[in-house]
Amino acid sequence: MDLKDQLKNLFPDHKEEVSSEPENTSDIWIQDDPIICKYEKRKGKPITILEGYTGATEDFKLLAKEIKTTLSVGGSFKDDKIIIQGDYRDKIMQILKDKGFSVKRVGG
Repeated sequence: MDLKDQLKNLFPDHKEEVSSEPENTSDIWIQDDPIICKYEKRKGKPITILEGYTGATEDFKLLAKEIKTTLSVGGSFKDDKIIIQGDYRDKIMQILKDKGFSVKRVGG
């Protein structure tokens, strides 16, 4: 009897939840204009900023989450910008190009 069976015995009325996260992110709207990929330093620490996405905000948030998990880095989504901790411009640009986005590198 594994842990799942034990939990079913303890909570017989509980139904298993299906993951709400999409397995395939090809549902994200691909735009014609390039996404701007910038490098800045804030408080002496490098960050990469992605901006210029004209699709739905939820799609951009999903894209931010996917980039952060793929690169195993921290970051946030604020004011229609994805902010990634560290200088990952080349890797992020490659991820976006593989998804079908056009990307423009700005600064350095």
